[in-house]
Amino acid sequence: MLALETSTFRNAMARLGAAVNIVTTGTREDPVGFTASAVCSVTDTPPTLLVCLNRTSRARAAFVVGGPLCVNVLSGTQQDLSNHFASPNSMAERFAIGHWTTLATGAPVLEEAVATFDCRVSQIVEVGTHSVLFGVVEALRMHETAGGLVYFNRAYHALPHTAL
Repeated sequence: MLALETSTFRNAMARLGAAVNIVTTGTREDPVGFTASAVCSVTDTPPTLLVCLNRTSRARAAFVVGGPLCVNVLSGTQQDLSNHFASPNSMAERFAIGHWTTLATGAPVLEEAVATFDCRVSQIVEVGTHSVLFGVVEALRMHETAGGLVYFNRAYHALPHTAL
C-alpha cells in the first residue's frame, strides 16, 4: 500500500466536522489561549478529554502536566471570536474580547461558551507535529439555550439549539 500524500489526508480530514473551541490555560491575569477543533472525549470515568495542539504554537509552552486546561465550546454566533483567537494577535488582545471568569482550576473561562470543561492536564503525548494534551475534568458548565459552531469542509457552520 502506498503512503498517503499529506494534502490528500488533509482534504479528507476537512470533511470530518468538529466543534470549534477556545482552549485556555494560565490565569485571568496571565491568560493563554488558542482556537481548536481537535478536541474529543476520552472516557467518562474519570471524565477526561483530549486536545491536540501544534508543537510549534506559541501557546504550547504554557501547557504543562498538572496545569490548568479549559475547553470553551463556542456557539453559532461566535465565529469572529474563533478567528480572533486563531489570528497572530497577542494573548492580551485575544482576551480583550468576551467575558472571562474562572471555575475550579483558575484557567480563563468564557462566560458565553455553550459548554466549559475546566480540567487539569494529566498527560502530554507528543505525536508527529502535535502535542496531545489529556485533561481530567474538575468542573463544567453548560448553557442550555445556545446552538453550537462546527468547522466542516474548511468553513464554519452554525448549529441550531435543540432540547435534550
